[in-house]
Amino acid sequence: MAKFATVEDYITSLPESQRQIAGKLLPLIEQVLPGVGAVWQGHPVWSLGSAPGKSPICYLKAYSAYVTFGLWRGQEITDPSGRLEPGARVMADVKLRALSDIDTDLFIAWLHLARDLGEPTGD
Repeated sequence: MAKFATVEDYITSLPESQRQIAGKLLPLIEQVLPGVGAVWQGHPVWSLGSAPGKSPICYLKAYSAYVTFGLWRGQEITDPSGRLEPGARVMADVKLRALSDIDTDLFIAWLHLARDLGEPTGD
């Protein structure tokens, strides 16, 4: 597994079609979770905690035919679109094969909901 120092290093390493998908997602993620992205376990993860993987919110992971955009607590999000697929534990994700698979408003809404789930309640 290749090691990447930054989210940008990871995205730059991707094939063109995946780089375009990740490049379209990155500003959406940064709009809701600015400055908290890091490479953790080999791929980009955005977390609210002080270290990568501490209170993770979302991630990107490239595979040979698609890019996965995942939400750590995605199964707790109401998703009227039905696009989020359940994963391990309470995670959910969507597989992106083309730029047209990204609905900007939907993804930003998911990110806001996921961030709100991950924020400390102050209790």
